[in-house]
Amino acid sequence: MELTIFILRLAIYILTFPLYLLNFLGLWSWICKKWFPYFLVRFTVIYNEQMASKKRELFSNLQEFAGPSGKLSLLEVGCGTGANFKFYPPGCRVTCIDPNPNFEKFLIKSIAENRHLQFERFVVAAGENMHQVADGSVDVVVCTLVLCSVKNQERILREVCRVLRPGGAFYFMEHVAAEC
Repeated sequence: MELTIFILRLAIYILTFPLYLLNFLGLWSWICKKWFPYFLVRFTVIYNEQMASKKRELFSNLQEFAGPSGKLSLLEVGCGTGANFKFYPPGCRVTCIDPNPNFEKFLIKSIAENRHLQFERFVVAAGENMHQVADGSVDVVVCTLVLCSVKNQERILREVCRVLRPGGAFYFMEHVAAEC
């Protein structure tokens, strides 16, 4: 039995060695940032098919939070490929923030497919530090499948509160169960 465990461990070490080496050389993060958007654009199609009714329900009352101008200003944190765009109300002004600059070309494609939206800008930054977004400047912040992967959840939530205007709303959807 000990020999079997030793052989299995050795096999795992051999199989994962290239990943450790790439990480040691500082290349793993670059590879992930470069190729993750290609994976996500395919995953998003499947995910949106399965979650369409939930997303429609979640985002059904977004327009209620529009500011005095009647236009809804929305910030999507961890926007990825723009998977939520088709669920936002017409005329919504969307600003996107994501730490991965490689998502921008997918966002441009998604905006072109969702002409009912007004795309404001794409900001390359982590949700924990959204200093490019002014205090109290957005009506709604949306964050889907992001909070589980950020470095500091408390800090990102503080930033969400900072950028929301008084009376604004924070919408989030995660794939993990919350602990109480």
